[in-house]
Parts: sequence; C-alpha cells; structure tokens
Amino acid sequence: MKKAKPMWILFALFAAVSAGAVSSLSKAGIKNTDPSLAFAVQSVLILIVSWAFVASRGQLGGLGRIDGRSWLYLISAGVVTTVSSLFSFQALKLGNASLVNPLQNVSLVFAILFAVLFLREKITMQVILGALLMAGGAVVIALSKKG
Repeated sequence: MKKAKPMWILFALFAAVSAGAVSSLSKAGIKNTDPSLAFAVQSVLILIVSWAFVASRGQLGGLGRIDGRSWLYLISAGVVTTVSSLFSFQALKLGNASLVNPLQNVSLVFAILFAVLFLREKITMQVILGALLMAGGAVVIALSKKG
C-alpha cells in the first residue's frame, strides 16, 4: 500500500505560489498609489473573502469557542501581520519585487528560531543547513545589481 503524502505539503506549496503572485500584483498596484492606502484596500478584500469563506463552511459559530489565550495569540498575530504587510508594501514601493521578496523570505530563519524558542519545536541539522542556505541565497539576490 502506497503511503499518502501529507496534505500540508500541497497547501504550503499553494501558499508559496499565492505569495509570489501577491508580491507581483501588489508591486503593480502600488506603482501610482501610496503603499499604506494600497494595503488598506487589499486588507478590506482579505476581510471580506476570509469571512465569506468561514461563513460558507458554516464555521461562524466557532467564534464563541475560541478561548482567551487563543484570542490573545490571534490578535497579536494579526497586529504583527499588519505591521509586516505595511513594511512589505513600503519595501515594494521603493525596490524591485525580484530583490525585495528574497530578502523578506529570510523570515524563514526567524520562523524556525521562534518555533524553537517559543513552541519548543525540535530541529535537525538539515533544517539549520537548509535555512542558512536559503538565507544566504536571499541575501545574495537582494544585494545583486539591478538588471
């Protein structure tokens, strides 16, 4: 019997493709627009689409089952996501998407570090080496001369 691949891999790849598209679309959208205003417009659409998705799945009743600690984490993550996106839009306004995005993806190193420090996740030498290689590549791309 063949072992099925975990679905998280597929969803992670879809997220990566989507994030890549978002970057290019956002860069095009802020060409003649203030980055903060552009992010605010995008945020309204995120709000509408995400709540519509939750409603379509019949999950609105789950709001009352979220505990206080989870609310704290979710709200904190929302604030940090907003700040991250505002920085991202400003960076895209000032720089080329092909240079900005690789440097932003150094976030991988921070995500691994935070997972180890705060979530007590265990990592292997493979993960450490991979993160260092990705971070190194991102820095090389970000510091490259414009074409």
